[in-house]
Amino acid sequence: MSETTRESMEYDVVIVGAGPAGLSAAIRLKQLDADLQVVVLEKGSEVGAHILSGAVLDPCGLDALIPDWRERGAPVTVPVREDQFYVLGEAGRIRVPNWPMPPLMSNHGNYIVSMGNVCRWTAEQAEELGVEVFPGMACSELIYGDNGEVKGVVAGEFGKNPDGTPSDAYEPGMELHGKYVFISEGVRGSLAKELIARYDLSSGHEPQKFGLGMKEIWEIDPDKHREGRVTHTMGWPLGKNAGGGSFIYHLDNNQVYVGFVVHLNYRNPHLYPYMEFQRFKHHPMVAELLEGGKRVAYGARAITEGGYQSMPKMVFPGGALLGCSVGMVNVPRIKGNQNAMLSGKAAAEAAFEAISAGRSSDELTSYETEVRQGAIGKDLKKVRNVKPMWSKWGLTPSLILGGFDMWTNNLLGLSIFGTMKHGKTDAEATELADKHQPIDYPRPDGKISFDRLTNVSFSMTNHEESQPCHLTLKDPSVPIEVNLPKYAEPAQRYCPAGVYEVVDGNFVINFQNCVHCKTCDIKDPSQNINWVTPQGGDGPNYPNM
Repeated sequence: MSETTRESMEYDVVIVGAGPAGLSAAIRLKQLDADLQVVVLEKGSEVGAHILSGAVLDPCGLDALIPDWRERGAPVTVPVREDQFYVLGEAGRIRVPNWPMPPLMSNHGNYIVSMGNVCRWTAEQAEELGVEVFPGMACSELIYGDNGEVKGVVAGEFGKNPDGTPSDAYEPGMELHGKYVFISEGVRGSLAKELIARYDLSSGHEPQKFGLGMKEIWEIDPDKHREGRVTHTMGWPLGKNAGGGSFIYHLDNNQVYVGFVVHLNYRNPHLYPYMEFQRFKHHPMVAELLEGGKRVAYGARAITEGGYQSMPKMVFPGGALLGCSVGMVNVPRIKGNQNAMLSGKAAAEAAFEAISAGRSSDELTSYETEVRQGAIGKDLKKVRNVKPMWSKWGLTPSLILGGFDMWTNNLLGLSIFGTMKHGKTDAEATELADKHQPIDYPRPDGKISFDRLTNVSFSMTNHEESQPCHLTLKDPSVPIEVNLPKYAEPAQRYCPAGVYEVVDGNFVINFQNCVHCKTCDIKDPSQNINWVTPQGGDGPNYPNM
């Protein structure tokens, strides 16, 4: 398609992704100079459609960006009133007291929110300032200038046949050019992945690490609902099979967010993260909460977990990576939205300074300096060893040593462990199938636990079937000839949407089911699966709730 003729539009800043980082950047740019031309391109059918709702939000990002967010009616209204931490056994639980927890683990002053709704509201604030926000506009291609700089993106390409050729309804999309291009696609975005490779941005940094987060929204019995309660668990059912844990957040309107995270550096290819989630809900503590309620939504998303030492270089000629495109999640806090918002603000300030000085298409080095040395870097540096400790030593030692390390970082600003390394990528961590026993999972009961395909229907996922498959194989022979005999083809299990099957000796990709979690791109042991964006508007349509 390199010979395709497209119309082009010129902007000061082009932003890919209407998540917390991208929208914050857009707002800050217009706050600094109302005459700047700023556009935000979102692949979801609407802003928030691809945001897996349900989070505990530290409002420091909102405070810095829109100090009067309360008066403006931000959908941030349920303060955390109670923190609970448990280590689970199969039938029992041990409450971990709050008093030994480092101060950074406290949720006092935080809010339980729907991030989908927060982003919808934030987009409204951006549009009031004059930002152009275009949902349903997937960015399928980067545009490079004569000197190798990023010049812009191609957005809004529709109507390709499954083989990639133009159909009768083909629309070539448009080129959107900017003095700077911000990439805020979220975790493992296809454009960010290309840029990291092209400019070798990961050089000198630890490999990024990931978790798979799965979440259901439930409406429960009002007598069991405790608005503002936050519960986190570790231990069962994962045990020694994988790192991870759960969260249960009580929002308003008798709604509860039930989530489960599996660290993707697990070794046993027989592990089935989705079924671990479903099994977790049968723990007596959780089952009692959910009985009599109903699940109203489901979704899944990869989470960046590498932290401070895994953040790649964030700037390149002509633009910057923002938020989860870099990886700014504080793993023990399970929070990254505040850092995403702060990163957008910092990138905007760097771009404004550059444009005011007559610059364009260079590297915004002041943005990188602010992220690494400012509030974001300080937040992540304090917890930098928690994830590698968990990976290296397991749950119990990491709880003790990780807690000690966070306390010394908090009180003294240093760690006796220095900065630990992650080592292998999550794909490289996968071991051969014959080194491990298959895991026998109980069948879902259809009341508390559900099969994958039934749950996927609650993500409102839809893809136009006549388009090219957005899950591409570098070598079509690898799944059957390599992954199946060596790893029991783990794509059948690690995908939380049932996209991949082995049927009669053939590898089948049901891309219509894809919820855009990117787990396959991350965990495939042969690194043979490449996730690229489908046409705009396709994918999950998470509910406005």
